[in-house]
Amino acid sequence: MTQAAQTKPRLPFWELVAIVAASMALNALAVDIMLPALGIIGDELGAAHDNDRQLIIIVYVLANGIAQLFFGPIVDRFGRKRVLLWSLAGYTAGSLLSIIASSFTLFLAARAFQGVATAATRVAAVAIVRDQCSGRRMAEVMSLAITIFMAAPILAPGIGQLILFAAPWRWIFIALLVFGAAFGVWAIFRLPETMAPEDVKPLRLRPIVASYLVFVTNKISIGYTLAAASFFGAVFSYISSAEQVFLDVFKLGEKFTLVFAVIASAFAVSTLTNSRLVSRFGMRRLSHGAMLVFIAANVLHLIVLMTIGESLAVFTACMMASFLCMGFIGPNATALAMEPMGHNAGSAAAINGFAGTTIAGLLGGIIGAQFDGTTTPMVIGFVLLGVAGSLLIFWTENGKLFGVGEHEPEPAE
Repeated sequence: MTQAAQTKPRLPFWELVAIVAASMALNALAVDIMLPALGIIGDELGAAHDNDRQLIIIVYVLANGIAQLFFGPIVDRFGRKRVLLWSLAGYTAGSLLSIIASSFTLFLAARAFQGVATAATRVAAVAIVRDQCSGRRMAEVMSLAITIFMAAPILAPGIGQLILFAAPWRWIFIALLVFGAAFGVWAIFRLPETMAPEDVKPLRLRPIVASYLVFVTNKISIGYTLAAASFFGAVFSYISSAEQVFLDVFKLGEKFTLVFAVIASAFAVSTLTNSRLVSRFGMRRLSHGAMLVFIAANVLHLIVLMTIGESLAVFTACMMASFLCMGFIGPNATALAMEPMGHNAGSAAAINGFAGTTIAGLLGGIIGAQFDGTTTPMVIGFVLLGVAGSLLIFWTENGKLFGVGEHEPEPAE
């Protein structure tokens, strides 16, 4: 261990996991808690078309992803904690603007602002993890954090539905405001600055461009980032059109939040399992195996859809299989992409987040916009994006899957 590493302030393991989980939950809550209210918001604020309600999700996701590019250098210049606190202030302000919005256009503007403000939380959180650990330990932290954070998408739609039972939809954003403020208080008192003084980078164009070039010219980093974006594009297509699928196709009504939670729970189970298995089998072996199962499950789903027809049971089972795979793909792909970026963590986290959010959001939005009253566009999108992500990983690893890279030690026996 270097002298610099020894002098870095160290977070307790549980608190490192909890802070990353809370940072992730900010975005999950900002998306999933309002799924039951999308139709209500669209009708009350004057959305022109039924599919326009998806913009409530897509606008937030795209703004969040694009802004991460700008926050990377800022996190590397001013530190993780300071930027995280300003971002949390913006998150609460975005919630307030959403509460007082009087038209659909103003509401989307408020959502975009909240997405931009929240972008720094993801960049800072991933940089904090890379400051504190690397390799499989980082994959373990990310897996445990995602497991805890998965309580948000599992419970959030149900919480949103409960709020709608008792109050107007604007109270959903009051709940987001309270969560952001509470997280801010915790960070003020418990989070140290984890960036080493020698890693501070000047906020000048040339060093910024140079730090981004380090990432995009590293085949492992950019390859796994783009591959993960492909797989997460499928996830965003599901999230953006989930309300329409469950309400219009399967006629579940208010029960759709329960099925949504069941599907999301598969992701939580696999991320927890990944955190236990990654030190034994390695990031590549787990993620490469999961991507092949992802493709197989969705090809099977498409065959059943085209021959026998769709059913709630088949849709739920295949979506759960896909989300189980994502729990092995997501954390490991992020850790593999970040592994070579020890002294470039902020900018690396920014590009990784930009691709994983913006590119995935665009892909998901394109697929979601094809909704035609059936699940066919979504299932085809899952197959195509799964194949695209797998080809990117195949290219990244020079055609050799299930191996061990230079930054990854041999799995424990």
